[in-house]
Amino acid sequence: MEEIIKLDNIAKYNAMRGVETLHPLVTVIDLSKAKPMAAKTFNFGMYAVFLKELNCGELKYGRNHYDYQEGTLVFIAPGQVMGIQPNVKTFEPKGWALLFHPQLIEGTPLGKHIQDYSFFSYDVNEALHLSEKERQIVLDCFGKIQYELEQSIDKHSKKLIASNIELFLNYCTRFYDRQFITRDNAHEGILERFENLLNNYFSSENPANIGLPSVAYCADELNLSSNYFGDLIKKETGKSAQEYIQSKIIYVAKERIFDHNKSLSEIAYDLGFKYPQHFTRLFKQKVGVTPNEYRNLN
Repeated sequence: MEEIIKLDNIAKYNAMRGVETLHPLVTVIDLSKAKPMAAKTFNFGMYAVFLKELNCGELKYGRNHYDYQEGTLVFIAPGQVMGIQPNVKTFEPKGWALLFHPQLIEGTPLGKHIQDYSFFSYDVNEALHLSEKERQIVLDCFGKIQYELEQSIDKHSKKLIASNIELFLNYCTRFYDRQFITRDNAHEGILERFENLLNNYFSSENPANIGLPSVAYCADELNLSSNYFGDLIKKETGKSAQEYIQSKIIYVAKERIFDHNKSLSEIAYDLGFKYPQHFTRLFKQKVGVTPNEYRNLN
């Protein structure tokens, strides 16, 4: 069985890369001055962001392989696994790395909403591809964090470092919004494929056998991570992926309610609900009347 190396503190990571530890909970590394990572698999116990500026060989992220291209930002959250593939001689990239331990942001505004930065849970093939102007902004943010690391640690250090990391992540949110718009070719047809997926799902025996389609199920069928899929649908439709699925459920339910050969409970089970009362609750929430009232009105 392949050994997985746990990287759970900054000092351990810095030692592996051959760089000095300036702060126990955060590091910014110029990769051109660091040792290359060994061809092993690592489980990160920290948040990590890598800015790659050259083609730098194949990495393995979770179960997927990825060839990092120039100007790419990749985000890793605690608990995620990344590996360096053996026999890859080109993994000596220029670029930068930012790593910070969850303890750094405890009690800070960033710590309270770090989960809102959903791109930490994107798959690696959904990385952020930067324009040159965006790359300069990223480097400027890294420079501000590095400046703080080079000062003596005092009572202001944690707040200033966390604030600069938050500023960087807010810029990344803006850049991802731009990418959703500009990378139309990569996203072309996702909404149509999502709609077809739901149509086929409710035309099959899946609802009765599996239950209601989840966001995770749909994302997996479309070869996207749940968070990236959800953010993309929200950007395209103004609805969350869950709201979109619920709208489809109500649309199908309205059609089936007219079939008087089936009871409303049977319709609920056929749609994938475990309990008819859950169907009634959702229907009334979305339509304003119960399924029975809707049937009688029409």
